[in-house]
Amino acid sequence: MMRAWILPMLFVLSGAVVATGLVLRGSTGAAVALPLVFLLLAGVNSPLIFPRSIGALEAQRRSAVDGRPVVFWRPGCMYCLRLRIRLGRSARQLHWVDIWRDADGAAAVRAANDGNETVPTVVVAGRPHVNPDPEWVRGQLSPGRFEDL
Repeated sequence: MMRAWILPMLFVLSGAVVATGLVLRGSTGAAVALPLVFLLLAGVNSPLIFPRSIGALEAQRRSAVDGRPVVFWRPGCMYCLRLRIRLGRSARQLHWVDIWRDADGAAAVRAANDGNETVPTVVVAGRPHVNPDPEWVRGQLSPGRFEDL
């Protein structure tokens, strides 16, 4: 759990240090604006922006029942963030697994990527897809796919 918050905490700490330096130099306007940028970066890289993660085994079980893709991700990954933002509200229909919080998820990603923890890895119908186009992922969520479930 703590590992997922390291990058956001570093952003907040860095923003505070930079703001302190700017205040000491007399640049109060920049000292207010710049920490907001660091705070935004912290929020975007925090686990808060992603739907609640579940364990890999539970995600695979749910996916087998409802046919929805499983997304393996980790905090701080810009490609994961890009996928999450481009999916918009559709992202809540996927099963998200944080590989930093779930050892089985990390193992599944390594198995699919020749030993590398390359994310996002999206598993659709048992087949892994590494860093797929967000539009393709959205297409896997088309309403017609889930009508009979």
